[in-house]
Amino acid sequence: MRVIAGSAKSMPLKTIPGMETRPTTDRIKETLFNMLQPYMCQCRFLDIFAGSGAIGIEALSRGADFCAFIEKNRKAAAVITENLKFTRLSDRAALYNQDVFAALSLLKGEEPFDCVFMDPPYNQGFEKQVLEAIKDEDYITEDTLIVVEASLGTDFDYLKEYGYSLIKEKRYKTNMHIFIKKGMETPW
Repeated sequence: MRVIAGSAKSMPLKTIPGMETRPTTDRIKETLFNMLQPYMCQCRFLDIFAGSGAIGIEALSRGADFCAFIEKNRKAAAVITENLKFTRLSDRAALYNQDVFAALSLLKGEEPFDCVFMDPPYNQGFEKQVLEAIKDEDYITEDTLIVVEASLGTDFDYLKEYGYSLIKEKRYKTNMHIFIKKGMETPW
């Protein structure tokens, strides 16, 4: 696994051994960031269920001003710290090594995020719980783009009920990215 583009281009990233995290493949990461690139310049990025930190580090490498990483697993959080040091991006990052909901509550009063990415464990309903938890937070505005990586069978029928609109969906062989914004549908 490596950084695809930007200031840390081609730098290898560590991951934790085993199947505790599910790193996004370089190919899918490249496709995702081709779609996200217009949002990267000077953005505030939030990487929830960050794993190795590869997505947030890619955002920083491509021009994000700041990234907050949320990762409960201590081994994974240690890898994020190592990867940030190795890519020399630590000074533009904050790491919350705790439960996602505790970390999200600590973000109250923060400046709004331009882009939020979450890659929760599949088929456990965490994406729904997180979307419910952040729907009324000041750090999520109608301009915030939220991207959820999920298994192909994940149901997002509740989005309107929570005040979100589905902007775009990108399906891959085994998973998908769902692009969401608060409020009424806006063109992509």
